[in-house]
Amino acid sequence: MEGDPTLRLRVFDLNCWAIRYLSKRRQERIRLIGDRLCQEGFDLVLLQEVWSEQDYSDLKAKLGGCCPYSHYFRSGVIGSGLCIFSKFPILDTLLYQYSLNGYPYMLQHGDWFCGKSVGLAVINISGIVFNVYVTHLHAEYCREKDAYLPHRVVQAEPVPVPAGTQAKAADVVLLGGDLNMHPQDVGIRLLRCWTGLRDAFTETKHFEGCEDGCTLIPNNCFTVNSELQPFPLGIRIDYILYKAGSGFTVRCEELQTTTGTAVMATLHVQRTGQPPRLVPAVPALVEVLSEARTEVRVGLQAARRQRYSSGRMALLALLLLLLQAAAALGALVGLAGGQPFPKLSFALLAFLALGVLLLATGLHLFHTIEVKMLQGTEEQMRMALGVLQERPGRS
Repeated sequence: MEGDPTLRLRVFDLNCWAIRYLSKRRQERIRLIGDRLCQEGFDLVLLQEVWSEQDYSDLKAKLGGCCPYSHYFRSGVIGSGLCIFSKFPILDTLLYQYSLNGYPYMLQHGDWFCGKSVGLAVINISGIVFNVYVTHLHAEYCREKDAYLPHRVVQAEPVPVPAGTQAKAADVVLLGGDLNMHPQDVGIRLLRCWTGLRDAFTETKHFEGCEDGCTLIPNNCFTVNSELQPFPLGIRIDYILYKAGSGFTVRCEELQTTTGTAVMATLHVQRTGQPPRLVPAVPALVEVLSEARTEVRVGLQAARRQRYSSGRMALLALLLLLLQAAAALGALVGLAGGQPFPKLSFALLAFLALGVLLLATGLHLFHTIEVKMLQGTEEQMRMALGVLQERPGRS
């Protein structure tokens, strides 16, 4: 009720940039991150890109005194990189791995090999049930020609699914992570409109940190400045989002950012005894959903072209193998006057055709899956738009 004491919750979110063998001074930074967290005494710690389980174990041992409860979310080839540390007991966990996450042949980016996911931890804090989510979406790499935008939109679209279903049993929903999207990008607007999550940066009463809340800035010595050329002050891609359930209010009293990617929020949670006043922003949701559907359609067309190209390549390789098989069979039965090709060249050509066939077939299957996933998402968005547009008085 109004007279109930206010729960003060300190939340820490950080992309640790801890890729084993690749990240600069990884072990030193992990050690310093652990030291800082021990000094600050946060209630909840949400980390991304902790790719090494040894790094997680080191952090777990160091944070045992201040955050004795933790969970490491495992998925993909090298893991999701996600983990949560809590001062309070974790009652349950859930992992949702994204259906689309880049391309296996884009080795220089490597996102496909990471099990990009959204992880959920259910935590009871002073009798209040929190659904705490941590996630890391696909990187952008090139804003002018962003081939991964449809994948990020699809990744942002499923986040509301667990958030929506699990949130029915939660008093408060928190989501933190590296969303790799600017505040006005279609994916972040879709996520916020669909779930009703509030941005701690825009809601906070007191802010301290980089201008405009930027979390990826040129002053960070680990930042690749060429990626920030269009944005000399930096970009904001790391977020803490929250939503109060029925009978509760959540306020962000203070938000801090660092020259790294850390976001630190102080939230005040209080029981009200009254259901929240929900103001359905149907026109805004229709607009952003239409925009997101357009991006998914663009990705669907590109995926269909890639599926067609890989299928045609596989067919040509198969025809070449069949021609070689026919030529070899003709030589065996004496129909040909002699070996048409030197044996070594003939064998090399056969191996090359077989390799192209296997590669093209694999790509064809991959892009077929991509097409189906994008088709499914586009169909969900179409039905959602239909329902929203049929609501009376939506304007």
